[in-house]
Amino acid sequence: MQLKVLIADDEPLARQGLKLLISGEPRVESICEARNGREAVAAIRDQQPNLVLLDVQMPRLDGFAVVEAIGADRMPSVIFVTAHDHYAVRAFEISAVDYLLKPVTAERFRTAFARATSRLQSPAGDESARQMMTMLDAIAHPPRRLSRFAIRSAERTIFVPVDAVDWIEASQNYVCLHVGQANHLVHVSMNNIAAALDPDRFLRVHRSHIINVTRIKQVWSLARGTFVIELASGARVPSGRTYGDRVRDLLANPF
Repeated sequence: MQLKVLIADDEPLARQGLKLLISGEPRVESICEARNGREAVAAIRDQQPNLVLLDVQMPRLDGFAVVEAIGADRMPSVIFVTAHDHYAVRAFEISAVDYLLKPVTAERFRTAFARATSRLQSPAGDESARQMMTMLDAIAHPPRRLSRFAIRSAERTIFVPVDAVDWIEASQNYVCLHVGQANHLVHVSMNNIAAALDPDRFLRVHRSHIINVTRIKQVWSLARGTFVIELASGARVPSGRTYGDRVRDLLANPF
């Protein structure tokens, strides 16, 4: 099966980079481009591509508005392309929708392309539409994020703003909040607290450590994809090897 591919992105360099990656795929018959959401909608209707690489953050009519304009049940196979938008990435992951993070690497592109094209071989239109609608709903209704902790101590309760926390450490059935020179224990699991925190401000770098990214002073790169992160308080927090990609993404400039 030969493929017609549409690249929809408002950045010329981004379109050029994606076109270069796609041109190396032998199954691609033709490539067309759209500079904005309106052109993307028109191209999908007129050209009827098999696969669309759709930028999320286009001005005026963004990638999600393109899906709504066409209809999730009528969209061709889509690989969403996004900058570091944690809410969007989380929505893609829970919906099993293919996505690429900018800057797009050749290895990650090949993985997403192979996954997307393999779906074209099976009649999974209803499932693809359901996944797309799940993703759009998650984007439209982002989860409420925790703003403060209520810390119980004897007969009193003190309140700690989430933004005041430097880092969080697992401690058996509790987590320890490190706030400057003070420490507070909260009876909650690391998974539950990670889900309640704003991912733009807090990053899990180890199965036992979550850091406030606004408190980072410097980062040392160690062997085997691990890092040591020094915070403004002077604390040094090691990362886990399986979390190395998250730290590397944090170190990359967003352009």
